[in-house]
This record gives sequence, structure tokens and C-alpha cells, in this order.
Amino acid sequence: MCQIWFPKIPSLIKKYLMAISGFALILFVIGHLLGNLQIFQSPQAMNQYAYFIHQVLPTPILWLFRMGLLLVVMVHVAIAAILKWENQMARGQQYQVKRWIQASSASRYMAWSGVVLLTYIIFHLMHFTVQTVHPEFSLLQYQLGEQTVPDVYGMMIYGFCSQFWYISLFYIIAQGFLCWHLSHGAASIFQTLGLRNERTRYPLYQLAWGLGIVLFIGFAAIPTAVLLSEKTDLELVYTQAVLRQVESWDGESAIALQYPK
Repeated sequence: MCQIWFPKIPSLIKKYLMAISGFALILFVIGHLLGNLQIFQSPQAMNQYAYFIHQVLPTPILWLFRMGLLLVVMVHVAIAAILKWENQMARGQQYQVKRWIQASSASRYMAWSGVVLLTYIIFHLMHFTVQTVHPEFSLLQYQLGEQTVPDVYGMMIYGFCSQFWYISLFYIIAQGFLCWHLSHGAASIFQTLGLRNERTRYPLYQLAWGLGIVLFIGFAAIPTAVLLSEKTDLELVYTQAVLRQVESWDGESAIALQYPK
């Protein structure tokens, strides 16, 4: 029988690595959402935020942050795989029903929701960062003062419009899994750090679920607002203005989109 080798890591260290990496990722997700919500302020605010992240920050700091984030993700995924394997090896068939009754649905399917989220992260990077899904994104430009910068606002509008409704749907579903995953992950962090007991269990559980729901609403609001602004009279973002300009665009030459004042 084929066996998978995992390094022998003390249980306490694995729990703390899982909690610390999970907490770091939660902080990143919150920061990422706050940055993305600039889309509701103005094209200038969104593009200024993106310009600061990619151009103003010193390159060594930016790459240090990226490599650190990648390391955190790798640690989180690796420890999750080790724990999942060890639980499967240790679990007796006779206790399976009892364990499933006691566990929440989120904890039972943490591994599966994690796989969905990892797939989502990879696609998200290909979509907006590497731009292999929409290579034409690199041609969208914005005049930020005297600087010509990538038009991240236009990328988000065009990337979530009804022409690519399936991408918006995938984002919303993946963000639902994010809420579900975090609902258990955040509560588990409290337990690992010794902050959860019989008195605090329910309030912390509510706090974890509340965090997941707020994050879901925030992230899902972006593609939803793009679609609503396209199909209704609501102008939550400038979807119609963007689409009018890209209709006659050849997708091969640079274009500076113009936005209502």
C-alpha cells in the first residue's frame, strides 16, 4: 500500500503554525478587501491605491511581502495536509458517526473548501495580476496626475461585466467558500491560543461567523455592483461608461478610459 511521507512535527507546533498562518491570511484578506472597496469611491482612488502598492512601495519591500505571503500560504496548506492525513490514519471507523455529529459542517469540509479557495487564489492571480485570462488588461491606462498608470478600476469593471458573467459567478461562489472556511478557521485560532472556553465559545463563534459574512458581503459586492450598474439605472460604479468605450476598442492598442466627473 502506498504511503505518504510527512515530516514529524510536534502537535503543538503544528497547531500554532496553523493558527499563526491562518491569522496572517485573515489580516491579508481584510486588507485586500479594504483596498478593493476603493472601487466604490472613484476611479482615481482605486488606481491611486493600486499605484501605491505596485509603484510607490520600494521594490524590495513589495517582493519581501509577496514572498512572505507565499510562504505563509505554503505553510498553511502543508500543515493542513499533514493534519488531514494524520486524522484519517488515527480515526477508527467505529467513531466516525460520533465525530461527524460533534463537528460543524465547516470543520468537516475544511480541506475541500481549502482546495476551492486555493483554486480561486490561483485564478485570481491569473486574472488580475498575471493577466493571462485577459491579456488586454495590460493595455488599459489611467492618467494619475502626471503619471500614466495601469487602469485597475477599468480592469475590474471590464472583468466582471455580463460578457464574463461566469467569472463573476465563480468569484461570488468562491467568496462564499471563503466565508465558510473562515467561520471555522477563525474560531479554531481562538481555541489554539487558549482564548475559547465554555463561557466564550458561543460569542467567539458568532464573531468568527460575523467576520466571514462581512468579508463575503464586501467581496461579493464588487462583481454584483458591476453587473447591477450595467443592467439597471443604478450607477454604483461606472460600468456603462467603461463598456461604451471598450465596444469600439480593438483590444490590441493602449486605451485611456474616460470617466464621468
